[in-house]
Amino acid sequence: MSTLPRRPLAARAALTLALLVASHGALAKPTREPASELPVEVAAALQRARIPAQALAVVVEEAGGNRQRLVLNAGQPMNPASLAKLVTTYAALDRLGPAWRWRTPVWLAGPVRDGVLAGDLVLRASGDPTLVVERLWLLLRRVQQAGVREIAGNIVLDRRAFAPAAEDPSAFDGEPMRPYNVAPDALMLNFKSALYTFTPDAAAGRARVSATPALAGTAIDASVPLADGGCGDWRGALKASFSDDGRVRFAGRYPAGCGERVWPVADPAPATYNARLLEGLWREMGGTLRGRVRDGEAPAGEPTFVAESPPLAEVVRDINKYSNNTMARQLFLTLAAEADPATPATADAARAIVGAWLRERLGDAAATVAIDNGAGLSRQVRLSAHALARLLQHAWSSPVMPELAASLPAAALDGTLRRASVPAGRAHLKTGSLHDVAGVAGYVLGASGRRWVLVAIVNHPDAASARPALDALMRWTMNDQARR
Repeated sequence: MSTLPRRPLAARAALTLALLVASHGALAKPTREPASELPVEVAAALQRARIPAQALAVVVEEAGGNRQRLVLNAGQPMNPASLAKLVTTYAALDRLGPAWRWRTPVWLAGPVRDGVLAGDLVLRASGDPTLVVERLWLLLRRVQQAGVREIAGNIVLDRRAFAPAAEDPSAFDGEPMRPYNVAPDALMLNFKSALYTFTPDAAAGRARVSATPALAGTAIDASVPLADGGCGDWRGALKASFSDDGRVRFAGRYPAGCGERVWPVADPAPATYNARLLEGLWREMGGTLRGRVRDGEAPAGEPTFVAESPPLAEVVRDINKYSNNTMARQLFLTLAAEADPATPATADAARAIVGAWLRERLGDAAATVAIDNGAGLSRQVRLSAHALARLLQHAWSSPVMPELAASLPAAALDGTLRRASVPAGRAHLKTGSLHDVAGVAGYVLGASGRRWVLVAIVNHPDAASARPALDALMRWTMNDQARR
């Protein structure tokens, strides 16, 4: 039995209440009313950009605490652009765990004799967004290490993990060749894109053209004439033609003043990209394929080996640091695939799962959230500054806080925030950008030593001009010594 003296009932109740308030400070009423007017320097930057304050939603509050410094238009549903990736990545870290990995089982469906696989090579896709050329080469290298130099049958791709709706890659912004417009696929190889490198050769008067990866059945102009002068719109000057007839042409000229440049381009025939990449890479590695690459079903038995992705924490870092839309959409559908492995994942299923997860963590604030495709590359996505601040507060006290915070761009150092005009490294903030959206959200270290949750979203036709105002808001948040 306890030897401590018993307290009166009223005193014990008061102590219990005090402990509850201390342990749930983030949910308690703020100790003072937050400011509802913008700091002078932020308001001035918005005025210079000719953007009204009503177009900006802001929350600045202490991370893990109950102090709010600034709240403006916080309950208004806004288009957050890529800030929506914070929802997808935090949901994935919370539900799957930082060490979780995508698994791609591989079968040698037949005996191997004298270097010949008397059957099919089978891959069952799981949505892994990290299967770029280097990792695909390692997968095929394992096949060769098993003794296979020739595949007598086919390369069979089981892509049934996802059932994404058909999409027009030009529907969002009329830019179908941009890699960020590539639609999801259970087998997402190299983002279904190619890198075209242009290297000037002044003596020959031409620029050499090379493509990575080499795709079977795709021919590329080996060079393009050089043009004098500065770089300017070098992509437009090339007069490129990326058609689905297997030919890439450059009818223009390449400006000599550009030096060497690399142009990432989404493949014009995404439906056949995987087949052309696998066949081209297998042959490039010295392999022989008698059959073809086709879709099909994986065998029921144990695979010969399993190729694993990097851990989720590393993938989330790539998604948030560089705002990778394709990877975010793959992860979004993966949440549905993992919740119900027997049913092909759809965007509707992923929205239902993430929506339920948000309601558990945000309560009524989740009503202002419409997540759409999980990447923020959408005109339908909506998220209030209040809801996003609540989510960042929840993440701050969660076991996966270090992984989520470390995945955000470090201000003036890396990722999409590397050019911010603020003290380097004092903030970790996700950025969001569309032609009519600009925003930041994450954590800021103040001069006082306190950490602050900062969410700021601008919805306005000239949102890109609001970046100096967002930088000013970051600096104001860091300069908190007067509010200790």
